Amino acid sequence: MIVRIMGEGQVQIADGDLDTLNALDSEVEKAIEVGDEAIFRTKLHALLDKVRHVGKALPDDSLEPSELILPPADASIEEVREMLGDSGLIPG
Repeated sequence: MIVRIMGEGQVQIADGDLDTLNALDSEVEKAIEVGDEAIFRTKLHALLDKVRHVGKALPDDSLEPSELILPPADASIEEVREMLGDSGLIPG
């Protein structure tokens, strides 16, 4: 799966890493639901850090279509809430 982190670039994520990313995504959603900015920020950074860690960075000039777009690390709760789908930021 090709994932774009807004403002950073694209990484390729192995299917085997999706369960871990979905668990972190659920934590981001919970923080948004209760409106806790501090927990939201911590959980969003944990999700993005994990994507960076498990993902293989694609070259900047790569023209691969992104299957998933994640918010930047400085996104607000409202911005991320608007990006949430029925199954969070990461489907599955």
